[in-house]
Amino acid sequence: MTETKAVKSEQTRALIVQTALRLFRERGYEATTMRAIAKEAGVSVGNAYYYFGSKEELIQAYYDELQEDHVKACRAVLDTEREFAARLMGVLKARVDTMVPYHEFAGKFFKFAAEPTSPLNPFSADAGPARTAAVAIYREVVDGSTLKIDEEFRKELPELLWLYSMGIVLYWVHDSSPGCRKTYLLVDRTVPLVNRMVAMSRLPGFKSVTRELVDIIRDVRA
Repeated sequence: MTETKAVKSEQTRALIVQTALRLFRERGYEATTMRAIAKEAGVSVGNAYYYFGSKEELIQAYYDELQEDHVKACRAVLDTEREFAARLMGVLKARVDTMVPYHEFAGKFFKFAAEPTSPLNPFSADAGPARTAAVAIYREVVDGSTLKIDEEFRKELPELLWLYSMGIVLYWVHDSSPGCRKTYLLVDRTVPLVNRMVAMSRLPGFKSVTRELVDIIRDVRA
């Protein structure tokens, strides 16, 4: 009985999320209320608030689902490839693959996610768990590769790669090409460049620059 209740609870939660996403697309984020979401989902307002305390939490659930889909989509490349560039390329393309179905929808949230005080901001405290999970993927990209770089730089590289991926996502939001073709092209063209830049960090003339970059990252984070 407990297992049946758990399954039904998860189904109700998923229904509320999918209903909210549909209404956000149709009516806009600001015009959609929790009451409207509950009515369309066929649940009470109290039940809707039981699962999600606000609309922001609904969007965070959407982000979390995207993150889970990305982790699954990355497995094939991370389990088979060892070259850094191939691993990074595969992970970034998997990211775009999982986002493309939501392209029309994503643009509607960009102005809210870009607001510094918004809980939807990827740098906010609310987005902390999703951000940590995303950085962990790029840590796996680095640690599972044959890449040989300065140990201190290695510790910071996953977060830098995540920031790079956020730039890809930002471009994707504004990409109007069919099937987001230009976003895939951006990945194809920039990954080799990132690979070369990371490899150059081993060269004597660049080691001091790399260490200074690590210091800057840590100072800014602190």
